[in-house]
Parts: sequence; structure tokens; C-alpha cells
Amino acid sequence: MGCRMIRFVIILPLIVVTWLLLVKVVSDLRKANIDWTGVATFVGFIVLAFWLRHVTGMG
Repeated sequence: MGCRMIRFVIILPLIVVTWLLLVKVVSDLRKANIDWTGVATFVGFIVLAFWLRHVTGMG
């Protein structure tokens, strides 16, 4: 029982901090003037690379 409590005490603050950082990043992104076409292209290349790696087995 003690081991579970220690895990809970360690994991809960990590989840809370991650959530707060995510909320801050989202609010900063809403305020910023971002070129979403460039972001989408960048994400597309990453997705394409992972897909090609999965399909071909190379990379």
C-alpha cells in the first residue's frame, strides 16, 4: 500500500504541472501570430516520415 501512495504522490504533481504548462502554451498560441501553413507543413513531413518508416521498414 505504501508503494502505491508514493507513486501517487510523485505522479499527481507531474500531471498537474503538465496540465498547467499545456494550458499556458495553448493560451500563448492563441495570442501569437503564427503561420499555420508552415506549422501544418512541418507536422505533415513528420507524419509522412513516420508513415514511410512504418510502411517500408527503413529509416
